[in-house]
Amino acid sequence: MIVIIDYGMGNQRSILNMLYKVGGQAIISSDLDEILRAEKLILPGVGAFDHGIQQLANLGLTDLLNRRVIVDKIPILGICLGVQLFTRRSEEGKLAGLGWIDADTIRFKIPSDSKLKVPHMGWNELHLLQDSKLFKGMYPNPRFYFVHSYHISDSCSTEQVIGTTIYGYEFAAVVQKDNIFGTQFHPEKSHKFGMCLFKNFVELI
Repeated sequence: MIVIIDYGMGNQRSILNMLYKVGGQAIISSDLDEILRAEKLILPGVGAFDHGIQQLANLGLTDLLNRRVIVDKIPILGICLGVQLFTRRSEEGKLAGLGWIDADTIRFKIPSDSKLKVPHMGWNELHLLQDSKLFKGMYPNPRFYFVHSYHISDSCSTEQVIGTTIYGYEFAAVVQKDNIFGTQFHPEKSHKFGMCLFKNFVELI
């Protein structure tokens, strides 16, 4: 069973529908016992970094997530703000992140005279740098939907960056560290590409 963590910040229902379409069994929950029994976890997220971290703490989830991910090593997928919470900290706030990914979250450094706007919104092609089980059998020229103003810094280990995209400059769009997976884009809004990614996550052993 996959538990989509409900901490009040994400597109949980859209993710649940996608998982059902690819044959996954999942629930949306913040219940500690259900998270303790989960085989896999998904941490979605839309909103501000500090609020997300505080919400996890308020629900008593921080220590449990550390146990399940770092000690039990069950697979977890962070989406958008979710993967940003995996980092050490964010330029958006003052609170410490979960620290599972050895990098920071930074705001886009787009020149003021650029025609590009922040937040970055829309479809971008993903450039895969190395193999990952998340992209097994992926369609050619994969494209995903992004909505964000912040992204993981380039201090992230190159071994952990699975794929990048370009918006003004190249940045990490997918990271992986052992059982920890994260996408800056929204697979639940990315049609067949997102369905393939979710199917692969469901089938992870």
